[in-house]
Amino acid sequence: MELKTEAKLLRIFLGEADKVKHTSLYEAIVREARRLGLAGATVWRGIMGFGPTSRIRTARILDLSTDLPIIVEIADEEEKINKFLPVLHDLFESAQYGGLVTVENVKVIKYMHGKNKEQPIGIGTPLAGHPSSTTNRTDREVSGSEAAVRPDGRF
Repeated sequence: MELKTEAKLLRIFLGEADKVKHTSLYEAIVREARRLGLAGATVWRGIMGFGPTSRIRTARILDLSTDLPIIVEIADEEEKINKFLPVLHDLFESAQYGGLVTVENVKVIKYMHGKNKEQPIGIGTPLAGHPSSTTNRTDREVSGSEAAVRPDGRF
């Protein structure tokens, strides 16, 4: 998939506890974006925020909230973002929760697939440099997910 230099960034603000049926609203949004072939989506969990109700949601221990702020970002061509907006509207209607949706212009500097087609790091996948690893990965660049979990604690 290739993105043009000029694109749109769809940013969706909602609450972590917002659900569509029994699925998190943010998860439903990401799954629909993927199903419809959008370039990609990222979900961010906020540590503090408030919305139209002015109720502060925070990750502080004393005020620990189970409904932290969530931001879903999706960048793609304007046409694809515009086609996704009615789907997003229907998801919010089904969930019957509020939120904020913004669209802004962005300039794409680089968008490309990685050259390494190995299995992503997950439960049961050996880590680079870990004694249980069956693959020697020292001859290539370490991916971001591996760098975050190196056994020696370095990046």
